[in-house]
Amino acid sequence: MTAAPPSPPTPKPAPGRSAGRNIVVVMLGTLGSRLSGIVRQLLINAFPVGLTDAFFLATRVPNTLRELLAEGALVNAFIPVYKSLDDAERRALARAFSGVLIAVNLILMALGILAAPQIASLLVPPGSRIDLELVVYMTRLLVPFLMLISLSAIAMGLLNADEHFRESSFAPVAFNIASIAVLLLVPHTATWLALGWLVGGFAQLLVQLPALNRFGLLPTPALVTHPAMRRVLKNMAPFTLTAGARQILNFYVQRLLSSGQYPQGTVTGYNNAETLFTLANGLFVVSPALAYFPRFSQHAAERDWAGFRALTLQALRLVTFLAAPTSALLFALSGQAVSIFNLSRTFDTAKFGAGSGILEGWALALVPWAINTILLRTFYARERVREAVTVSAVGFVAEVLMYRLLTPVFGYFGFGLATTVAGIGISVTLLAMYRRRLGFPLAPLLLHLLRVVPLAAVAGLVAWFVARFLPAPGLLLPGLIGLVVAGGAGGAVYLALALAFRLPELNGVLGRFRRRK
Repeated sequence: MTAAPPSPPTPKPAPGRSAGRNIVVVMLGTLGSRLSGIVRQLLINAFPVGLTDAFFLATRVPNTLRELLAEGALVNAFIPVYKSLDDAERRALARAFSGVLIAVNLILMALGILAAPQIASLLVPPGSRIDLELVVYMTRLLVPFLMLISLSAIAMGLLNADEHFRESSFAPVAFNIASIAVLLLVPHTATWLALGWLVGGFAQLLVQLPALNRFGLLPTPALVTHPAMRRVLKNMAPFTLTAGARQILNFYVQRLLSSGQYPQGTVTGYNNAETLFTLANGLFVVSPALAYFPRFSQHAAERDWAGFRALTLQALRLVTFLAAPTSALLFALSGQAVSIFNLSRTFDTAKFGAGSGILEGWALALVPWAINTILLRTFYARERVREAVTVSAVGFVAEVLMYRLLTPVFGYFGFGLATTVAGIGISVTLLAMYRRRLGFPLAPLLLHLLRVVPLAAVAGLVAWFVARFLPAPGLLLPGLIGLVVAGGAGGAVYLALALAFRLPELNGVLGRFRRRK
């Protein structure tokens, strides 16, 4: 089916809530989370670089399992099924699913602690400058984080499904604040660096419990069955397998970065770049996607495909309007951005070079991955998980293969360039599959991109030009000055151009924040 659909009705909002309000709430929560996360990352960077390299490798283990079983697979597989049930069946499903997830987590925790040496050896190749025994020790300390984050993900899924976004959106802020408190109050040792992570995970879970109780959503976990469990597990299975393949590829990347090919500090630089990229992606892409996802699921449950298509176009226009200037400014100011993690009077050349080079490449990937984030959720909402994750899996494999081809030529920039090329390929494929199944007004989206991308490029050029007259990046203060002055100039130019070209998304965003205020 390729014909453009008729003009769809306005998507039906949940009682007492608007989609715009939900987006603002999630974005504010994400902003608080990412900014406090930068403070946490800054404090971690004050530890010795050998310790931080080992720590970031060790966090890959619980973070891998977290994506397989918790935040990613759970939320995307659970909400569409949960939204299709009545209130009584929803409570029964939550009770059964939480019980099974806790049991699985207990088993994985035991295996993770026992197999820590084998896991660490996958991350640290022979001849590496990173202390293997330290990675093993910190891995064992961090494995229990999986249980905390899984329970937190259940809470987030239940609250988000009923469009109660405030508590779940601000829960990561509690994680960061608790971790920051530990990092400030205790000695700079491996033990306390890892325990700070666990304290943060407990805080993230704890702050969501009162809201679950207040809305009558707090489940009583039990090892019981429920008819809808099969649908949830069916949706989770391909997502989990694909996420697992992606995490295996991430293990490969971490092993590559920790090899003798790159200097000490490269792993920390990579994670600094990742923190900044996830800040931008989380605030301007993932936050709107989380707010839209229950609406997608509701339209799918009601078979309202006209409303589904309209919501898809609306979401894609919004996230690309926000992601395009962010991409251009990160590309132009990557050195200034990674400089904010340096509290000392000197800077580590390897850490700075890795962080700025990788971030510069990843910045280009922001727009295609914004499109992917929305499109993937339209597949999850229709419970067509296998199609979506198959495309993603092929894309991730191609991305890592391109690492081997591009990094020898482009250095650190090659990592981001590979991600960008893979993201474009996935976007084109998902759009074609969506259009064939449901029809899609492709022309309005392409026209929108032909407007916002050049405007964003102009903003990036302005920021780059202004930054040439400012102190060179590398230290905290020059980095902040560059981001505020040059970034502010570029952002102002984008807003002025958007206003001059009368882009409707600008009025929509400003209107939502005015109403929120």
